[in-house]
Amino acid sequence: MKTQANDIAPDSTRAAPLVDPFARAITYLRVSVTDRCDFRCVYCMAEDMTFLPKADVLSLEELDRLCSAFVGLGVRKLRLTGGEPLVRRNVMSLIRGLGRHLKTGDLDELTLTTNGSQLIRFADELVDAGVRRINVSIDTLDPDKFLAVTRWGKIDKVMAGLEAAKRAGLAIKINTVALRDVNVGELDRMIAWCGDQGFDMTIIEVMPMGDIGEQRVDQYYPLSMVRADLRKRWTLDETDYQTGGPARYFTVRETGQRLGFITPLTHNFCEACNRVRLTCTGTLFMCLGQEDAADLRAPLRASESDEKLVAAIREAITRKPKGHDFVIDRKGESGGVSRHMSVTGG
Repeated sequence: MKTQANDIAPDSTRAAPLVDPFARAITYLRVSVTDRCDFRCVYCMAEDMTFLPKADVLSLEELDRLCSAFVGLGVRKLRLTGGEPLVRRNVMSLIRGLGRHLKTGDLDELTLTTNGSQLIRFADELVDAGVRRINVSIDTLDPDKFLAVTRWGKIDKVMAGLEAAKRAGLAIKINTVALRDVNVGELDRMIAWCGDQGFDMTIIEVMPMGDIGEQRVDQYYPLSMVRADLRKRWTLDETDYQTGGPARYFTVRETGQRLGFITPLTHNFCEACNRVRLTCTGTLFMCLGQEDAADLRAPLRASESDEKLVAAIREAITRKPKGHDFVIDRKGESGGVSRHMSVTGG
């Protein structure tokens, strides 16, 4: 990968960190490196998705430059997402390039969220690039249900990828979306499996994002009910553990592993939000649950200098809202957003 302008010592335009109107420091950037995926999960995508033309997608060098600009502005954590990030051609060159910020100490963590399908190929390379932990999205351990939920996924391939990741030394957290009439009765089993494997786990409420061809309310199951059900079998001890994301964590006393809950609908998690999301087209969303966005592609391409880019980033952060507007409503799902999760960056 080419040396970027950001490899030079930060200039005065990037001296002050990013702080939003509610005095929250922005230290966490989630980047969708592609909107494409080799699965079609029922809560994330329509089966007949239309993906972005390749000409609209930023090059890997441009993504590196954008991420590096944010690092220069005080971002300490980068998470690469998709779609499925590991299906992006030559994505490891981007990951290796961003790893230089770990070596300088300007970045605390470089990580990614994946469906696990490509881990057999890339687990060792990820560790070599500086990645130390990953999130893997798995909603069921039942092969037939797994195929139904992902539409195209094979659980055996994902399990082999998890084994490869463990051998490589990656810490693994399982992300599971609670789906009514699909997997809520299986969460006990998944917690036990995570305990056996040494995996942490986060359970997530369905978020009303994108047209998926069915009613979100038919998928939605509140995590307040999930937690009440789980307490019948498991002892959930309060903890102040944080990863920089929105999950609230407990320790499962019987397994020793952490269990997180992400509850955008039953409990708004916005008060300490420290993150923004960048799409593979260079669009910056200041909030997952609102449509306001900033175009960073134009200033990125306008000059080899980062002055205009940094100014655009700073202006965007002044528009970061206090919180999202997610609501699931059988009368019309008011409070959702039109874009799919795969576009925004997980």
